[in-house]
Amino acid sequence: MLKELLSEDVIRSRVAAMAESIDAVYNGEDVVAVCVLKGAFFFFSDLVRAMKTETAVDFVRLASYGDAQSSSGEVRITKDVEIDLKDRHVLVIEDIVDSGRSMHVLMKHLASLGAKSVRLAVLIDKKERREFPVHSDFVGFELPDGFIVGYGLDYAERYRDLPGIYELLDC
Repeated sequence: MLKELLSEDVIRSRVAAMAESIDAVYNGEDVVAVCVLKGAFFFFSDLVRAMKTETAVDFVRLASYGDAQSSSGEVRITKDVEIDLKDRHVLVIEDIVDSGRSMHVLMKHLASLGAKSVRLAVLIDKKERREFPVHSDFVGFELPDGFIVGYGLDYAERYRDLPGIYELLDC
């Protein structure tokens, strides 16, 4: 059973506001936008298109969940960036940050590649679940605990195509 938390219109409006905030921070400097696959691809696409900042795009893929609702505890980078990040501003675009484990690993990795700056734009921030020190620079929504799907977020590869964000009940 699904319970709608955020409608498509609410998400669209918030993504536009986030793009304006991001443009103000970068103020004409170009950025490499890094999409964390697979979950962030809808959010990434909408956010990058809404931004006026000159943007190169790249992708990473992390593995930590598999088909489970909770992390395995190990984070692996299974697809790394291809663009040289040395002396470039990097904007990581992620669907959700909860424990912070994956983003902690990724942000340190990207900084180690010589990036001028590494910032994080996240659609859903679940700060109450944070176990690792991760700062989200641009936040779409803060949500409490609960397993959510839609707008790229999945459960065992299902529900990504839903236009809103839903809490998955009784799973």
